[in-house]
Amino acid sequence: MGSFFLSSKKSKDIFTVGFYNVENLFDTVNDPKTFDDDFTANGKNNWNHKRYRDKIKKLGSVISQLGKEQSYYTPAIVGLVEVENAKVVRDLVNSKDLRKHHYGFVHYDSPDDRGIDVALLYNKQLFELLGSEHFPLYLEDDEGKRDYTRDVLVVYGNLNGELVHILVNHWPSRREGVEESEYKRVEAAKLASTIVEVIQARNFDAKILIMGDFNDDPTSKSVKEYLVTEDFYNPMASILDREAVGSLTYERKWNLFDQIIISKNFLEKKEGKLVFKHAAVFNKKWLKIFKGKLKGSPFRTYIGPWYQGGFSDHFPVYTFFKKAK
Repeated sequence: MGSFFLSSKKSKDIFTVGFYNVENLFDTVNDPKTFDDDFTANGKNNWNHKRYRDKIKKLGSVISQLGKEQSYYTPAIVGLVEVENAKVVRDLVNSKDLRKHHYGFVHYDSPDDRGIDVALLYNKQLFELLGSEHFPLYLEDDEGKRDYTRDVLVVYGNLNGELVHILVNHWPSRREGVEESEYKRVEAAKLASTIVEVIQARNFDAKILIMGDFNDDPTSKSVKEYLVTEDFYNPMASILDREAVGSLTYERKWNLFDQIIISKNFLEKKEGKLVFKHAAVFNKKWLKIFKGKLKGSPFRTYIGPWYQGGFSDHFPVYTFFKKAK
């Protein structure tokens, strides 16, 4: 790993970029347009204001600690998925551990049936927002009806004075079965690749970050064949190979669905420019279930209908970028 990772001194030249599936971050208000009934006071999860505030506080604490072992700053950028609306994102940036760092955020409502969206937090001290767009993923079910899912969020701005484009994704789940639903994630990968092509057509040397919960591993066809083209590098692939760790468990097996993929120009060392240093899963002991058959997996908010009071069923992932000297 080299001396970079052994240093205990925090650097002002190191910036953290994170991604976090925050697992059903719903407010307590019933939205008649979405299937959010479980997350209301009268719903099957008995979701109430106290539980909501506790989750907001816990998530804010986690986000504030991403990368703090190396960077002087809290994360410059954090992609989020499974947020219900702008209100929950606003409550998150106003939470105890994030409030003093003055985060801005970008959010659009997605047409997803469950009413969950993607969003991006940015540290105004480190990232200057220039613009954002969102792109719907058009899918059909077996009967030819529209299958509504999450949009791809695209945000662009100056990170430490350097123009960066960020794509935040939350691809269709594996609920119907891995193979049965694979075509949906391939379509999501194609959409992301098309967005990248448009960005590169405007600026062939654009620096791009593609992050998300892909509901597929770095080795899956959707990611490996359709998303990580020759212009991109996926540092999460080596984490899966080298450390056999993941960001979530399913049937007691680890998966690394949460990934941050970078354009290869982040690997070029040019003075004053940001260069990629390291990627990791943020899986501290206190984020894990400490006993029972799920021991070691993420400490989540609910297991089935039973309230646990945890953080999320995913660990966050993060990357370090360093200003080259």
